[in-house]
Amino acid sequence: MAVESTPATSEPPQTLAPEPPQPLTVDAHPGEGQEIYHDGQQYTTIREGFAYILVPKGAAISLDPKAKVDAASQQSVFYNPIQQFNRDLSVLAIRAFGENLVRQRTSREGKAKARRENRNRKRKLQELLGVGETNAEAGATDSKRLKEGEPSIPPTDSSTIIDISEANREIVLQCVEDDAKDSKAEEHEDISDEDLLALEKSITTKDVSVNPKETENNTSNISNGSHPTTGPKVKILDALSATGLRALRYAQELPFRTQLTANDLSPKATASIALNIKHNRLEDKITATAGNAISHMYQFIDQEAIGGPGPKYDIIDLDPYGTAVPFLDAAVQALTDDGLLCVTCTDSGVFASTGYAEKCYSQYGGLPIKGFYSHEAGLRLIIHAVATAAARHGLAIEPLLSLSIDFYIRIFIRVRKSPADVKFLAGKTMIVYSCDAGCGAWQTQYLARNVERDGKDGQKFYKHSLAQAPSAPSECEHCGFKTHLGGPMWGGPLHNPSFIERILSYLPSLDKSVYKTTERVEGMLSTALEELHIFRSNELSPTQADGISDTKTSEDKATNATPAIVPNKVTALDRHPFYFIPSNLAKIIHCESPSLPQMKGALRHAGFRAVRSHAKRGTIKTDASWSVLWHIMREWVRQKSPINEGAIKHGAAGRRIIDKMEEEDVKADVSMKDEEQSNKGSDNTFSEKGNRLKKINVVFDEDMGKDREVKKLTRYQMNPRANWGPMNRAK
Repeated sequence: MAVESTPATSEPPQTLAPEPPQPLTVDAHPGEGQEIYHDGQQYTTIREGFAYILVPKGAAISLDPKAKVDAASQQSVFYNPIQQFNRDLSVLAIRAFGENLVRQRTSREGKAKARRENRNRKRKLQELLGVGETNAEAGATDSKRLKEGEPSIPPTDSSTIIDISEANREIVLQCVEDDAKDSKAEEHEDISDEDLLALEKSITTKDVSVNPKETENNTSNISNGSHPTTGPKVKILDALSATGLRALRYAQELPFRTQLTANDLSPKATASIALNIKHNRLEDKITATAGNAISHMYQFIDQEAIGGPGPKYDIIDLDPYGTAVPFLDAAVQALTDDGLLCVTCTDSGVFASTGYAEKCYSQYGGLPIKGFYSHEAGLRLIIHAVATAAARHGLAIEPLLSLSIDFYIRIFIRVRKSPADVKFLAGKTMIVYSCDAGCGAWQTQYLARNVERDGKDGQKFYKHSLAQAPSAPSECEHCGFKTHLGGPMWGGPLHNPSFIERILSYLPSLDKSVYKTTERVEGMLSTALEELHIFRSNELSPTQADGISDTKTSEDKATNATPAIVPNKVTALDRHPFYFIPSNLAKIIHCESPSLPQMKGALRHAGFRAVRSHAKRGTIKTDASWSVLWHIMREWVRQKSPINEGAIKHGAAGRRIIDKMEEEDVKADVSMKDEEQSNKGSDNTFSEKGNRLKKINVVFDEDMGKDREVKKLTRYQMNPRANWGPMNRAK
């Protein structure tokens, strides 16, 4: 029987599946959203500015307080996208300071080069004419003899004497005079760096021999990722670097040569920093170090002569999780003269509330204030901590920019070696008597006085003496409630107008897709600049006039260069610190609140200044006293918003304030009779405070209170997203 054979079936050809893309390595060109594999770990690339950081895949970049996070998925490295505003602002602030620093150093190098070339030219000319070199004293004598037509006394070691003709007499005379001038400059060549830098401060901006326009052109390519190859290097320390993001951005975005160190205590963080540096191809510009930031900075103190780590840092950035106080003493000593200290503090529960007053004092050296202006008081407490840490070493400080932002404080402070300026610190330190339980008023008391005197030689000098105390009674003069002490804290200006103007000048040229917080930077800095309009003419800086500063030198204006950072006066005091909120005042006396334009209009109509505060929406800073403010509020009740009888309980803070309405009427009648008898005209000054207040014509002029803005600004940030905040500390 034959066996049937089954026909062979042909199988369809199999199509090959596409090969999966090869995983990228850390050596790949950086780009946003990349999947990077390194040492068995998968990373995602996040871009901020021109920097890229590698974040473990699935790592939290937001905080959900209700979510339970197991130990395996906890943050290994800290990264908070909410603080991009902090980093954008820091890049711009360091750029403003660094360009000013590079400009000064370039000027010094140019002058030194010109002196060397001048000396070489004179030597050649002297060799040509057969005239020996002279010192400064001989040069001055020969100059006098040549002017009188007498022959010059030849040097003793000269074997050749030639007759100096009239044609050559003027040339040699000029050479001798130049040599005498250069000899004076050469006297400073062997002095220490600190003394030399102190000498350089005496050089005014008009002495700059370098073309400012040329300097600006060399640093105009910010935000393009290009790396300058010429000019002085600026040495920067990112002391608490975490991912190294700040150091990466500084290296990529600053338009001058930099030498950066990114330090962190955690070995995990340091490994992450090194990985990010490699991925961004910045090994030649950033050095990653692992260690205690305090120990690292202390290494740079008095070590140049014994072969230490090298020159000090020009800029130090402290951005800890919590307070920066433990790092301040080392930081101010590790800075070069005229260096920049950038400080962030996030422990607002300590410096901006009275819940931990004892801890605030132990950390910042002052007591916090309870009240609606507590965040500005916190700013001043932190600056006070920096000032006292620096003063112990003969270092004076100048706050360039001080901001209360979201849940943290960010300040930029210039530190310089000046024992003479340190003497003014006590006279710029104040304590505050705060009526926190009553009407919210405050009174300040400076610890010392800096009084200008005339010397016997006609020169001005300052006498530093103790201040009289106390400046306020134990009970509030407005409502009768007990007051509480706050401080000591910084009582000088919070900002430098020329520094803010320099930062604002950069904003029009920035790429908003890279600097995503540009609008908020412009709004907050514009508001901070307006705060300085409280200062009167020439009260803050020599170039200031009626609250508006003009910090451009004649060369800057001629070349359209950005303004130089002109220092504030060392004697400048903020006589009117803190802000107030009209709605809080209305709450005390139980009336409808005046609008901001109405309140500012009343103050401006009465001759006072009134501006916004950057720290909080709906706030006003003014040079009017609290007596004036409560007088305006009583007039508000009288003219616009009467209150019902019995609305304010007996013994409440607002009761005594409202009761003064009748007292003002009585004092007004007395003052009118006195004026008729004395017939001295309409003098606005009286010995009695009530009479002075009555002379203020209160008009709630909304038009005068409105600020005419050419451009709509984002002055106050809304909550960027749900569950935003400082996030958890990295584990």
